[in-house]
Amino acid sequence: MSGTGDIRVLVVDDHPLYREGLVGAISTMPGKRVVGEAGDGAEAVRLAAELTPDVVVMDLHMPELNGVDATRAISSAQPEVAVLVLTMLEGDESVFAAVRAGAKGYLLKGADRAEIARALDAVAHGEVVFSSSIAQRVLAFFAGGRPGTSAEPFPELTEREREVLDLVARGLTNAEIARRLFVSDKTVRNHVSNVFAKLHVTGRAEAVARARDAGLGSGPRPA
Repeated sequence: MSGTGDIRVLVVDDHPLYREGLVGAISTMPGKRVVGEAGDGAEAVRLAAELTPDVVVMDLHMPELNGVDATRAISSAQPEVAVLVLTMLEGDESVFAAVRAGAKGYLLKGADRAEIARALDAVAHGEVVFSSSIAQRVLAFFAGGRPGTSAEPFPELTEREREVLDLVARGLTNAEIARRLFVSDKTVRNHVSNVFAKLHVTGRAEAVARARDAGLGSGPRPA
């Protein structure tokens, strides 16, 4: 932490009004100082390197670079910087993708000011913190299973649909996916359509964002 003892915070959220409110709230917390703010994941990675905050408060669903990928980049390059996720996404796939990417905390946007302050203190001092509802699922997972859910992201998808979504998230076209899976273009279109319907997304970009938030599509683009 800085010489003053304050916890230096970088706030990342793509919604300007929410970000402004969060910056204002954190700025009034004793021992906390906001040193920067970013509106997307790419800017977050750049500012984290430039400002070396103690904690990055990270939204997940953002343009340019989503919060999971930004968390992974920051945690890899600056392991001393703690990432505290603050998001509306409470699905298991988002939680575990963020934890795998290196997040030290995961709060939902319904958290009050006192809970956020405690979480900032905790992750800045090397502890791990989760919202109570999230903590129960994380403990269940590490205890040997997640009751009523699949260990795979998007349990509503079939194995083939999840494979297609992963390839979509890696940037492949339907034709490229068809060649890779040795199926027809029409079969791939049907799989993609089913994925969109099951995930309640309206197009490819939104599906890719959901997939990457859940940890899919993180490998290299297949040749």
